Amino acid sequence: MKRIYLSFALLVGVINFQLSFFNFQLSHAVAQDAPRQLTLEQARELALQNNKDITKSQLTIEQTKNDAKAYKTNYFPRINALAGDLYSTHSGEFTISGGHLPIYTLNPATGTYIPNVTVNPDGSYTLNQYADFPSQSMEYKMNNVFFGSVSLTQPLYTGGKIRSAHRMALRGADMAVENLRLTESQVLLRTDEAYMQAIRARQLADVARAYKQLLDELMKNVESAVRHGLKTRNDMMKVQVKLNEAELSIQRADNATRLATMNLCHVIGLPLTTPLQLDAEQLPAQNSELGTQDSELSTLANRPESAILQAKTDIAAQQVRLTRSDYLPQVALFAGYSYVNGVKLAGSKLLDGGGAAVGATLKVPIVSFGERIYKVRSAKARQQIAQTDQQDLTEQMQLELAQAQNNYTEAQTEVDITERNMKQADENMRLARHQYDVGMEPLSQLLDAQAMWQQSSANYVNAKCQLQVAYTKLLKAQGNLK
Repeated sequence: MKRIYLSFALLVGVINFQLSFFNFQLSHAVAQDAPRQLTLEQARELALQNNKDITKSQLTIEQTKNDAKAYKTNYFPRINALAGDLYSTHSGEFTISGGHLPIYTLNPATGTYIPNVTVNPDGSYTLNQYADFPSQSMEYKMNNVFFGSVSLTQPLYTGGKIRSAHRMALRGADMAVENLRLTESQVLLRTDEAYMQAIRARQLADVARAYKQLLDELMKNVESAVRHGLKTRNDMMKVQVKLNEAELSIQRADNATRLATMNLCHVIGLPLTTPLQLDAEQLPAQNSELGTQDSELSTLANRPESAILQAKTDIAAQQVRLTRSDYLPQVALFAGYSYVNGVKLAGSKLLDGGGAAVGATLKVPIVSFGERIYKVRSAKARQQIAQTDQQDLTEQMQLELAQAQNNYTEAQTEVDITERNMKQADENMRLARHQYDVGMEPLSQLLDAQAMWQQSSANYVNAKCQLQVAYTKLLKAQGNLK
């Protein structure tokens, strides 16, 4: 009986666990299906946070700043310590040959000692008195030898090499900062384009559904008129053809919406299947008063590209100085202390002590067979290339800014025109519907009016989205896209 009760309790527990797990999965699935509210500003923030190029640009800034700090340390002295220990079984013996040593006697007249020798006619000497010096044999052993030293080197003059290298590193860090700004503006532009593509696809899908709804209502009226003998089946078939085309348009619009949403998720770093609820009402371009008065060519100085080009030109100028410094005198001051202990000679330690040293070095290049001239000329040529590139790209940015201004103005005009066209098409469709209902116009006129309304509505959607993209591109061309 106890076994039956225990089995029943286990069965109930398993069922409760499975039900709980099923409810958790169901609630999780429902939560996942809920669309995420996403404004354009939120999309921009996500894109900036998740973009890999921005991450690399930020790391490049850190790298270049550390490089500049590293070059700055060359102004300060270098202090090095060196130590070593050598053990060797090497040993040996050497002999100092013996011989006769002269004996010196005192000369009272001069108070000096003179050797007791006789000078021979041939210039040789004969020792009158001498002392024997026996041969000496000495043994040496390496055993354990320890040495250590501490040195300090301070460059006094390097021809401007340290200063030029440090300035180049600083400009490189500035260029990395501007490159981050450039990358951010490119990411923001891609984000705005993807966001507007998604909005455009969704609004075009809404237009397609609204057009189909008009056709559905028309089909109901035509079917009713055919049943009462007021219209022919030919009219119903014409409407059916338009309905089939509208269904295909809806399917294409839905596919475009799904792909555009997936592309937006990819750009901002979200999973591709994330459902999104976009905001098409609070777009910056819709209420913008941006005009040509804020878009003068002087605004090119705000662009990161201008700062990058200037930094490249400055680096090329410093490269000329750096190349020239290789062939200028270099002066350095050094000081050190060393200690050596080891080597036995005749049973006694030969080395056991240290000493200090101070000095200066002067290096003066004398002859390089024209190498200095050619290298300096090469560096100057690179500087001229950088200056030419700066002028050329500045003109290109001026053209880009002028084109962006024109595109933005044209986009504003297109929005106004397509909005008026849409209102006119709506009124035309209303009149055509009335004329058709009273039998004063054929069905083809009404179908044409509805198709014109669909086209004008789609044009209006495209114009609004293009206006936002043109606005973003103008900000980028001005260097104000942040």
